[in-house]
Amino acid sequence: MPLYEHVMIARQDLSNSQAEGLIEHFGAVLSDNGGKLVEQEYWGVKTMAYKINKNRKGHYAFLKTDAPSAAVQEMERLMRLHDDVMRVLTIKVDEHAEGPSVQMQKRDERGDRRERR
Repeated sequence: MPLYEHVMIARQDLSNSQAEGLIEHFGAVLSDNGGKLVEQEYWGVKTMAYKINKNRKGHYAFLKTDAPSAAVQEMERLMRLHDDVMRVLTIKVDEHAEGPSVQMQKRDERGDRRERR
């Protein structure tokens, strides 16, 4: 099955448990349609570059999935209809990266960065 990565931004006035509940809900939608949620990361509340629906901040979540395209389309459709979800980005990848995403790594572990001048 194809591999996908999703980033979701939820409204800032949700609690952390509600935002994580959204991740679980959409993971269940995938599993009901024949896919599986390989890994999930809750990145927390972050400031956005610009306002979306009068919100300056949002709960960010990152999902790695292994699902058929029909399951991904259904999950995206439900995400776009959900009132608490502001934005969704889905990317098809050849393979999932090992370990935590760049957002979850400590600044020291990122490596390969130039020195500031």
